Amino acid sequence: MFKKHFIASGVLAVVAVARLAGQAPAADKRSTVWIQPHTTDGQPDIQGIWSNGTITPMERPAQFAGKEFLSEKEALDYEAQIAGNRNADRRDGSAQQDVSRAYNDFWYDWGNRVVKTRRTSMVVDPPDGRLPGLTPAAQKAQQARGEAYARRATAPQDRILTERCLLFPTAGPPMVPYAYNNNYQIIQTPGYVMIAIEMAHDVRVIPLDGSPHLPEGVRLWMGDSRGHWEGNTLVVDTTNFTAKTAFRGADENLHVIERFTRIDSETIIYRFTVDDPTAFLAPWTGELPMVASAGPLFEYACHEGNQGMVGILAGARADDAADEAAKKPK
Repeated sequence: MFKKHFIASGVLAVVAVARLAGQAPAADKRSTVWIQPHTTDGQPDIQGIWSNGTITPMERPAQFAGKEFLSEKEALDYEAQIAGNRNADRRDGSAQQDVSRAYNDFWYDWGNRVVKTRRTSMVVDPPDGRLPGLTPAAQKAQQARGEAYARRATAPQDRILTERCLLFPTAGPPMVPYAYNNNYQIIQTPGYVMIAIEMAHDVRVIPLDGSPHLPEGVRLWMGDSRGHWEGNTLVVDTTNFTAKTAFRGADENLHVIERFTRIDSETIIYRFTVDDPTAFLAPWTGELPMVASAGPLFEYACHEGNQGMVGILAGARADDAADEAAKKPK
């Protein structure tokens, strides 16, 4: 349940007419003037708890090729289609399909609506709503990661970061939806913006003091972020990633620019541009609204008794034992 949520502290706000960026003409019925609140130190106030959960996919589905926005009816039909296809309580199909629905539907919280702009994809550039291709080097690295993932693990370090409860796509940047825990709390102090991420308790602390990025040799899973204000938009520039994150095939040369623009008491338009010349054939941009949420953020106790990892390693050791037994003379 979403609610109106904002803090109007500090100096008088400037008046701005805010509209959903890129919204389809048919959906643009807004005519009211919204007053942007500010914090006591003069920052445009974007504080609160926000959710980016949505069924809108990163890339435009084939069924909507050439179509940037959905009509109201198309949005409702698509939401019903996804709700049926994604229901993990279904028991149709093969045994393998059944096992693949390992969690029942109770545990998922993808969201059940398309984004409020009714875009057909998060990707807004290229205009076809599809990601640009990977470079040959990035394709090779992607293949190597897939082969490593398919091999039996000898230790937790052999598994991907999500299985180890260390990093999830929601953390970003860019911050994109996941299967659950798609909530963020933004807190502002003089000189900083902090984003607390519900998934895995990640926290981004973004300085606004104009300081340079960390030295090139210092690499972080979520990169090194530096922010500044352009009018009422928070612009965050992030570099210094490692190749371990591998967002959509990216490598350590990933460069992300995020733009947070609050357009009313219930909505932040979150736009991000991804540039990685050694991984992608061209830069690309995504956009999705973040919607005010009642909160609070809940604990994500992934590390405590990570039984999934225990099962993965135990299964691998059982397979090793079976292989050794098969080698022995009958």
